[in-house]
Parts: sequence; structure tokens; C-alpha cells
Amino acid sequence: MTASDHAPNADLAPYIDHTLLRPEACPAEIETLCSEALDHGFKAVCVNPLHLPRVAARLSGSAVAPCAVICFPFGADPTAIKAAEAEWVVKHGARQVDMVLPVGLLKAGELAAVRDDIAGVRSACGTALLKVILETALLSDAEKEAACRLAQEAGADFVKTSTGFAGGGATVEDIALMRRTIGPDMGVKASGGVRTTADARAMIAAGATRIGASFSIAIVEGR
Repeated sequence: MTASDHAPNADLAPYIDHTLLRPEACPAEIETLCSEALDHGFKAVCVNPLHLPRVAARLSGSAVAPCAVICFPFGADPTAIKAAEAEWVVKHGARQVDMVLPVGLLKAGELAAVRDDIAGVRSACGTALLKVILETALLSDAEKEAACRLAQEAGADFVKTSTGFAGGGATVEDIALMRRTIGPDMGVKASGGVRTTADARAMIAAGATRIGASFSIAIVEGR
């Protein structure tokens, strides 16, 4: 029995990617993050690539998936670099990969280049899940819709709202827009500013199938 079984909102635990992406995060904090995810039954532990091998070792044999962000938080790296980083994290135990699409190219209307960028990372991920971060705070609604379609066409498994590093964050309106655009068969991850039980439930009601959060324990315990 996990700690989450005793939490008043234990049903939310399987939605949550327990996340720590601060640049000053220390190994001891990463170990604590993993222990919390195991205790509460969260879906994944999401970290920067430096910490991924530690996370993969700690979670080995459990149902909690190691997840790494790549070329984070800007996504402004050449596709070859993104693909190489994706290959590295998968080789070192990542079962899920979160990438940032090239926001500037999207805003410039270079849609084929954005699609190719996502497709290149998709290929490098092998069997690992790929989530594409749109950085919704920087996009118009039309750009959000275009980004969702491009991610879907490129074979991504999820679209995700935000890095949490560009201002703004997940909104119910953006989750609903993303869900409408991609339909029922692709994942939607709400990330950035999801801090309470009410926040999480609102995102799920709007169409989110995953929540990225650093306030995960507060969410499941109703704080």
C-alpha cells in the first residue's frame, strides 16, 4: 500500500509526473523526489538529463517511469542535437521524453521545419513516450492549434502546455483547445502552475490526461 492510498485525492496520483527541473537541484533532492513518487504512486519522475541515470536506477523495477526533458527550456537547438540528447536519455533509462518544439520557427510559419524537428526526436526516442511542449504562453490560439497538429503528424504521444520557465502556464482554456485539436486518442499534459487539487481536477475535466507538477504531494493530499 502506498502513501497515496491514504490521501484524500489518491485517484490523482496516476496522472502526475512528479517534477524537479530547477537548475540548482541537488542529488539529495532528486533522491527525495524519487522516494515521494514511489510512496505516492505517481506516474513518472521528470528531471533534467544530468539526473536521469540516478532516477532510472532508483525507480528500477517499479511502475514509476523515469522521464527526462531535452534541450530544455528553449528548444532552440538543432534537431540533430535534440535527437542525440533523446538517444542518450533513453539509453540511460528514460521511458518518457519531454521536448520543447522550436517556438521561433513555429511563429515564423516554418511549419515543415517544426514537424521535421519533432519527427527527428520521435525517431530517436524509440519506444519511449514523446511529449511535445508547445510553450503556450508565447503562442496565439492559431499557433497552438498548428503546433498540436504538427506534433500529431510527427508521431508524438502527447502535447504539453509549458516549461514553467517562460511565464504563464497551463490554463483550462488551453487544455480544452489542445484536446479539441488533437481529438481523443493523443495525450495532453498540463504543466506550469498546477499546484492544488482544484487546479489538477480542472485540467483533467478540460481534457488533460497527465499533470506535470512540483506540488504533487499537496495535490494528492488536498493542501
